[in-house]
Amino acid sequence: MASRSRSHQLIILVIALVLVAGLFLLPKVTVKPKEGKGEMSQDAARTANRDGGGPATNGSKAIASSGDQEQTAGPAGATPEQPHQQATAEQSREIKDLAARFNKERDPQARLRVASDLAAKYKAIAKFDSAGYYYEQVAIARPGEQAWKRAADEYFEAFGFAATEERAKTLSTKTRELYEKVLKNNPDNLDAKTNLGMAYMASDNPVQGVTLLREVLAANPRNEKALYNLGILSIQSNQYDKAVERFQELVKVNPENVNGQFYLGVSLAQTGAKEEARAAFTKAKSLSSDPSLAASVDEELSKLE
Repeated sequence: MASRSRSHQLIILVIALVLVAGLFLLPKVTVKPKEGKGEMSQDAARTANRDGGGPATNGSKAIASSGDQEQTAGPAGATPEQPHQQATAEQSREIKDLAARFNKERDPQARLRVASDLAAKYKAIAKFDSAGYYYEQVAIARPGEQAWKRAADEYFEAFGFAATEERAKTLSTKTRELYEKVLKNNPDNLDAKTNLGMAYMASDNPVQGVTLLREVLAANPRNEKALYNLGILSIQSNQYDKAVERFQELVKVNPENVNGQFYLGVSLAQTGAKEEARAAFTKAKSLSSDPSLAASVDEELSKLE
């Protein structure tokens, strides 16, 4: 699978082939709508994860987990499943040195500092599972809402880029475990609940994920992330009328949400509302200078002729 960019992932939907591809920067993953309207695929869950749809990104968003390797460094080296950036020689040296210190350090406080440093270094090169592992070590020693969420967020990032069903399930399990700890500390953490809901999409109980997302909207009807993810899931299950509702609400909350506008256009096109779809696509294109997005919009517009 081709590597993915994290800055502007924006999914390209190839509707003529009944494929949905997409996200926060142009990803290279496809999500196939299901014949059964209630069926949600893991691909769609991971797509929605990366897209996010929150105000900070305007729609922008690997492994077995590092596991219980408390005395060893996290996994080293890129794998096809992860969007790892190429580490510089300096970064590799720093990580190697920190890993050695972590393995040898016996002072608990010093070890936690090294773990935090290692997590930050791994995050910088997009090795999110390794970053999550070290942040989890910190949370185990100093448990709390934010500590658990820091670890959960990194595993969630890794889950969003999982390229195989097996890796998705492994990361989904770890992600759910950690977000449950966050919500145990604070049941009102809506960001954690939203991400937990998406992680459930790769489990044997995807309905629980939808339930959690709806709970988020019940608490905050203007939550962009929940609206976006439910919209993506509606597209994936061929519920285009429902997708239109979700994305219309999303762009009402934030008219500059690029992915929201793009997928509103996709959903409208599928319902036959060509003029409205054209307006949404044009709006999405006006909000971004990304040439890949522009090409995607042009392709979708050509289908409306």
